[in-house]
Amino acid sequence: MNFKKLFTYTPKDEYHFTLLDNGANNVSDKKETVTEPKTVFPSLSVNLEFVKSKYNSMINSDIIVREFNLLARGKQYSAFLLYIDGMIDTEIMNKFILEPLMLRNKSNLYEFDQNRVISEAVTNNITVRKVKKFNLADYIMNCLMPQNTVKKSSEFSKIFNDVNSGNCALFIDTLNIAFDIEVKGFEKRSIEKPENEMVIMGAHESFVENLRTNTSLLRRIVHNENLVIENISIGKITKTNCSLCYVKNLANSDLVAEVSYRLNNLEVDSMLSSGQLEQMIIDNNLMSVPQVISTERPDKASSYLLDGRIVLLVNGSPYSLIVPAVLTDFLSTPDDKNMKTSFSNFIKWIRILATFIVLLLPGLYVAIASFHQDVLPSDLLYSILASRETVPFPVILEILILEIAFELIREAGIRVPSPIGPTIGIVGALIIGQSAVSAGIVSPILIIIVAMTGIASFAIPDYSFSFHLRTYRFLFIFLGYCCGFLGIGLGFLVYITVLCDTSSFGVPFTSGISPLQKTVGHSYFLQPVWLREFRASYLDTKKEEKQEKISMKWKYPFLKKEDL
Repeated sequence: MNFKKLFTYTPKDEYHFTLLDNGANNVSDKKETVTEPKTVFPSLSVNLEFVKSKYNSMINSDIIVREFNLLARGKQYSAFLLYIDGMIDTEIMNKFILEPLMLRNKSNLYEFDQNRVISEAVTNNITVRKVKKFNLADYIMNCLMPQNTVKKSSEFSKIFNDVNSGNCALFIDTLNIAFDIEVKGFEKRSIEKPENEMVIMGAHESFVENLRTNTSLLRRIVHNENLVIENISIGKITKTNCSLCYVKNLANSDLVAEVSYRLNNLEVDSMLSSGQLEQMIIDNNLMSVPQVISTERPDKASSYLLDGRIVLLVNGSPYSLIVPAVLTDFLSTPDDKNMKTSFSNFIKWIRILATFIVLLLPGLYVAIASFHQDVLPSDLLYSILASRETVPFPVILEILILEIAFELIREAGIRVPSPIGPTIGIVGALIIGQSAVSAGIVSPILIIIVAMTGIASFAIPDYSFSFHLRTYRFLFIFLGYCCGFLGIGLGFLVYITVLCDTSSFGVPFTSGISPLQKTVGHSYFLQPVWLREFRASYLDTKKEEKQEKISMKWKYPFLKKEDL
């Protein structure tokens, strides 16, 4: 009995807590509703008290409230700056904000009553001038603030959101508005090579975690005034900035409206990455088929923009999302269009073969070993049976052991530090595999099957689609073990049916393969670059033609379009 009491825990029905109370603080069960002000007050002291309370300036060490007196037209006004230390450029703040406002100069010392001439015209030798009376807010913004990006704002929510993003807010006594000044200066990663997408023939630049850097990369490549980048804030707490990017005269208006509607109707507290956003905007996740393209390459994102698709960027994430997505997109790379057509189409055949190997090869082996030994040549069948004589496990358990071991090795190689990762892969592939065969746990032929499946999975360009195939191969292994070729055939039929029924933002997932396209040349395989005249019809873009019928004018200078 004492032993049981020592090692078992019995929860109590009641807990009694004692709080020290000196009579000054009384805890009430009823929660008080505090209504916060929404707009800036004309009184500086009220604004200062609310800002300090909102940002907990007494305990927050990085929240800086800089109080000072500014000069305007020879008069002094009390003011304060609100900013976050570590997110602003102090040199910009000192040189372009504090010095013009605080130090004596000709602009802020003029004492006479001078109104501002905003327009002047001469009619019939009579000069007509339109004069605007002196306004302190306009005078500070237009004459005393040399910073390039300054906005007026009267809402506390907008001001606090921009301060949290790296701006500073200037509050001035007697004004019921605040100046939102861009002084961002936090550290950010420089543009580097893509780490997870190999570049063969393309730009060696990748997205970074800074949103404005990513949008500038798209601007540099697309280089057109019709490129629209809309800002959308997601998350009640984080208020993460996201960008909706599209080419206005190419993208379908209904598609833009649908994507914008989904983004503006996400009721979440936080949105920290593009991976979370992808899961929140896809149509369904029944089969875990990727319905959004994720890439860290600006050239790939720009290519899809020019095809009439939409690119989504999330602040803090180095990956962009491209919608809509179809099946053929996950088996293609930007380098395909940069290579000669014969080369790229040959590689595409290899990827199709790799897809079937990853999905079906282990299941086919299990089906043949369990039900259909007669389809193999006699010599190969005897060799397989001889290699399995010492294996004590059934074929299903044998292949599951190897497949799970391979996934463990793959995951370990990713998670450990990069110098050790390749070593783990070599040790797992050579030593563990050879030891398992020598110990009679698995057969040599199964090592070949699993190795081919693993290598083929690395040939799939998109990581999400490769992960999807790796997951579903276990389903076909069980179908092959239970029903042989019949089970694999029925399972594959259901799999293809569900793929055909899947859509991405209204576009059938198998577009480009089925249904057939109205415009020629939009199958999985590429035509020569001079024959790629149309954009994909399933996108229903505003402009179908990508290039003229005769794109190489130098080769046929006298041939006209109507002559073809």
